[in-house]
Order: sequence, then C-alpha cells, then structure tokens
Amino acid sequence: MGAVLALLAATLSSQDDGRLEAILGRLAEEAEIFAQAALNLTAEETLQQRARKNPRRFRPRLGSGPAQPPKPEYQTREIVSEYGFTIFKEAPGTIHELRQVMAVDGRRIVGREQAREALARGVRSQDDRLKKRMLDQFRRYGLSEAAADFGQIILLFAARRRNDYHFRVLRTERLGADQAVVVDFQQKGGAGTLLIFQGKNAIHQSLAGEVWVRQGDWMPLRITLRSSRRVEKAWVRDEVSVEYAMSPHGVVAPASVVHRQWAGDELVVENLFRYTAFRRFAADVQVKY
Repeated sequence: MGAVLALLAATLSSQDDGRLEAILGRLAEEAEIFAQAALNLTAEETLQQRARKNPRRFRPRLGSGPAQPPKPEYQTREIVSEYGFTIFKEAPGTIHELRQVMAVDGRRIVGREQAREALARGVRSQDDRLKKRMLDQFRRYGLSEAAADFGQIILLFAARRRNDYHFRVLRTERLGADQAVVVDFQQKGGAGTLLIFQGKNAIHQSLAGEVWVRQGDWMPLRITLRSSRRVEKAWVRDEVSVEYAMSPHGVVAPASVVHRQWAGDELVVENLFRYTAFRRFAADVQVKY
C-alpha cells in the first residue's frame, strides 16, 4: 500500500512539474510581449480611494462607565487620469506607471485631449524631472499613501527573473467563466517591486503571492501580492490583486487593481483602480511622434 501511495504522489508531482513549466513559459512570453508594447499603450484610469481619517484623540470620561474608542472614519476620493507606462533615464531597465490627472471628485482639471497629449510627452520625454512632477501631482490629489507600479507586475515573471522566486502549483479555482490553476510564489532573491509611497519616501518590499492562469492555455488572469513591514509599533500589511485581460492589440494588460493596506487589524486605505480598453498612442489617440 505504501508503495502505491508513493507512486501516486510521484505521478502527481510529475504532473504538477509539467504544468508549472508550461505556466511559467506562458508567463515569461506574456511578460516579454508586455515589455515590448507597454510604452505605446494608454488607457483611462479611474481610482476610487477610501482612506481612514486621522483619529481624534480618545479621552474617556471619568465616571461614565466603560468607554470604547470611536470607530474609524473614512473619506473617499475619485481620481480620473490618462494612464500609461514609461522608463526613467536614471533607471533604463525598469518600466513605471505614469499618469496625467484629468478630474478629481468630479472637478475637471484638464480636458481629455490635453491630458493625452501631456501623457504622451511625459512617456517619451528624456527629462526625468517632468515625469516626477507628474507622479507628484497624482500623489498630491490622493487622500493617503499612494501605491504604484501594479499594472506591470506581470514583468515579475520575465524569463530572466525566474530564479528570483520559488513556485508551487496549489489548486484549481473558478474565476468568472474560466477554470484557473493557482500557483503560489515566494521571493527568494532579486529586487522587490511592490512600491509604496510613505510621505516622500519610496519603499520597495519583498513579495509573495499567487498567479491565476486559465487552465489549458495558461493565459494569466490574476496576480495577487502580499507584503508586510514593521512601522513603529505596528505591522503594516499590503495586499494587491491585479486582474488581467487580453487587449485588442494582443497584449495582456491590467483590467482592474485592488490594493488594501492594514495597520494591525485596521484598514488604513483601499484603492480600487479600473481601466478602459487599452489603446495604442499612434493609432487610437492620434498623438504622433
């Protein structure tokens, strides 16, 4: 009986290894296509942010019996931007998100065509100062710490980065109309790519999470990330889920992103990003270079 169970375990392990090789091959292929196409892609992004207000100082009244601290209060904001990807001259090997804000809480900042032209100039500019001003503008309009560089996290799985992670096939799940295979990954080397802005500081964090791929052709459908760090006396935890879809241009691109951050057990901020169908600058946006 023991020999039969050992043979079954070895067979299942071999099947998982075969699936994993095929999955990682498809991920690397899609990452390469994205890297080649990203600088020509643009979409409209809508960010809905819910952030905790700074808590008021709690002063329990004497003689009034047990008192509970007030429940956290939240405020919301909606930011609509033209969204794309760029490369900074100071870091030529890394793709970053870039935005030109169009509207905040329903108040128009610039028109759509003006925003598209400004984004196109930023994407193609060799001036990193211009790009950083655009990033600062987006952060200033937010209510809390801003999270960035989620849309391109598929680049984590480029062929050259494969040895940075340990991968393991976990299970199958239903995701919408698709049956998905879920693969766990843990970072064991390389540079972390989850970028969190804390005040003026940019924090890069090591990563763990899951990749959901469509069973059969292994197209990536979802990537989740988990990361935590100690801030003063509390553990701060970030969780990210990026939904991917095939664009009309044959590039797997982000459809939505959910980012939540907790301090201990309390939600600090929730960011929900949604994207329209991606366009190509030259063909669809009518911005020529």
